[in-house]
Amino acid sequence: MTAEAARVAFLTWLATERRASPLTVEAYGADLATFLGFLTHHLGAEPDLLALKSLRAADFRAWLASAANDGRGRATRARHVSAIRSFFRFLARRHGVDNPQLALLAAPRPKKPLPKALTPGQASTVTRDIGEMTDGDMAERDIALFSLLYGSGLRIAEALALNVRDAPRTGTDSALRVTGKGSKQRIVPVLPVVREAMEAWLRVHPNRMPDAPLFVGVRGGRLDPGVAQRVLREFRRLNGLPEHTTPHALRHSFATHLLAGGADLRSIQDLLGHASLSTTQRYTAVDTTQLMEVWRKTHPRG
Repeated sequence: MTAEAARVAFLTWLATERRASPLTVEAYGADLATFLGFLTHHLGAEPDLLALKSLRAADFRAWLASAANDGRGRATRARHVSAIRSFFRFLARRHGVDNPQLALLAAPRPKKPLPKALTPGQASTVTRDIGEMTDGDMAERDIALFSLLYGSGLRIAEALALNVRDAPRTGTDSALRVTGKGSKQRIVPVLPVVREAMEAWLRVHPNRMPDAPLFVGVRGGRLDPGVAQRVLREFRRLNGLPEHTTPHALRHSFATHLLAGGADLRSIQDLLGHASLSTTQRYTAVDTTQLMEVWRKTHPRG
């Protein structure tokens, strides 16, 4: 049996028995065709099942190196490896073609996408005008919530976990104790404008008992993050803001704007509650990217 015939049988099995989507079948089919085409040139002949069973780890690595040389990114090559592993599992079950050398192949790790921040003007628009999306007292709630996300860099889950007793108020300590991932606590500063927005919300808060949720929904329960995300999603569409305008983008904007203003990475790490400095270092790439974009738009030779 040729490897090509095995590929066709695998795709048929994938579509009928596994009921994979047509797009998945198409993508796996293309990945396998590229792989078998490489093997034909690499081995000097069209491979059969015995050739597939005899492949060495060096052969698989040569295939990945060829894909990299052709300009395929890490995410694409990782998908290639996933397709090949599924194909060989099929061959092992249906045709007894077991190749343990494939287990020695490490799939490329896709690069994490850079955090997408808003411009200072876009972030200010959100915190200033987000109340327009909600009727009544809940408008004050949204202004306080999104001002806190941008002004202190909180995760949406961290902000919604706060109780009334935690609310930063005017005329008091400007710091806020936040419980982040892994139940780790950190202290973050709160800007005067955020404390003023919080005071405005507390004046109309339906339940100011210390143990009550700080941010509540229309029925008085703790605000669901999906509701906050929907409010901002509708706001960005009505105001022509980019699609990455999300609650988490306000946290990214907090860090990016601090870095652009001269803050050091270690301080930003502490403010964000990152366990590793390498996570915070991603913002240096964001800042550099934005600087290069400004240079391209404004420099006479850009």
